[in-house]
Amino acid sequence: MDRLEALRLFTHIVDLGSFTKAAGVLDMPRATATHAMKELEQRLGARLLERTTRSVKPTPDGRAFYERCCRILADVEDAEASLDSSSANPSGVLRLGLHGTHATQIILPRLAEFRQRYPRLNIAISSGDRLVDLVGEGIDCVVRVGVPRDSSLVARRLASLPEIICASPQYLERWGTPLLPADLAAHQAVGFFSRDHNTQYPFTFLRDGQTEQYKAGGWIAVDSADAYTQCALLGFGLIQVPRFRVEKYLQTGQLVAVLSDQICPELPVLALYPSHHQLSPRVKVFVEWVTQVYAEHFAG
Repeated sequence: MDRLEALRLFTHIVDLGSFTKAAGVLDMPRATATHAMKELEQRLGARLLERTTRSVKPTPDGRAFYERCCRILADVEDAEASLDSSSANPSGVLRLGLHGTHATQIILPRLAEFRQRYPRLNIAISSGDRLVDLVGEGIDCVVRVGVPRDSSLVARRLASLPEIICASPQYLERWGTPLLPADLAAHQAVGFFSRDHNTQYPFTFLRDGQTEQYKAGGWIAVDSADAYTQCALLGFGLIQVPRFRVEKYLQTGQLVAVLSDQICPELPVLALYPSHHQLSPRVKVFVEWVTQVYAEHFAG
């Protein structure tokens, strides 16, 4: 195995935490991958990987070497792409993380256009709500709402979504309509938490450029955007959501906006991808295309 392929194998092992998975991605026997890493460590005179029964993790030397390898491989890929006419029509599998309304109402209805433009790309979609481990699960790019906690990801803003606070008429009939943010303390809210952080988010407003937070009571919390809206429709409490998500329910009267004279912060919609994928032709073409899709969808 030449040096460049050994570096590529090493980064896959670190990314996936497994010799077997990395060998599978590169279509080689696991024994070959193991032998290649032993040769690499011997040549460098340093231990790069810490092996356990469950996973493989880089040593401190291995982590530093991994970061250098990612930059080297990205430079090589970029150099090849600059001379390869096929980079304008990349091939392979594009692995995406899409979910909920953004998948069903915005991206999927136009995905045939993307496929027609790039017929050599096959697409695999993960549809979970959670922010997947992009590196560990081999995902190329996800589309998510809100600022990610993982600062190592590259973020491309696709849109900014105005938010509203709303509830069902049945809820408002029982609990009354809040007239001021401070009134929320006497109300019920549908809680929302992320699966990796047990956090319930307060209602947020903007005043003089500063964010103000207000908490309400509540007896139910969910970790799904669809369930969050459904709970509001059933009268379980107030919710704060991007307006476009509930526009149809506002039109039919199934949900009613409250505190409309208050300014809610806008939520960013971001395309997120690992830093060492930013030069990948398949990621480049998808991000460029989905940026155009969002610009057209939210025009005006």
